[in-house]
Amino acid sequence: MGDVGYLDEDGFLYLTDRKAFMIISGGVNIYPQECEDLLISHPKVFDAAVFGVPNQDLGEEVKAVVQPVENSTPKEDLAGELLEYLHANLSRQKVPRSIDFVTELPRLPTGKLYKRVLRDKYWGEGKSRIVQE
Repeated sequence: MGDVGYLDEDGFLYLTDRKAFMIISGGVNIYPQECEDLLISHPKVFDAAVFGVPNQDLGEEVKAVVQPVENSTPKEDLAGELLEYLHANLSRQKVPRSIDFVTELPRLPTGKLYKRVLRDKYWGEGKSRIVQE
């Protein structure tokens, strides 16, 4: 199915991400869930999505799209604050190179984040990279 996870000492399975969401940047495999979890834990972030976007030198780079909470600081200040927060908690290659802001992230009726819609804006319609199993 392409799910990524781990088994704990007691044999419980924890699903942490999907292989299709993996970002390959400069030969490094990056799973965006860790970055998304950190962003969502920030008090000025309501919702967040992290995915790979084209980069001529690296193949892909990490991009974050954030839905800030209402009445948060101006976007430029918030982007700097979030990047500083991520740098303090993640390895350098996992930190987004840039953050875009939206009023609402696209979600399916079930509430699941619809990442393909976001990625297609950066990759072009129907040009999302194909992940080989």
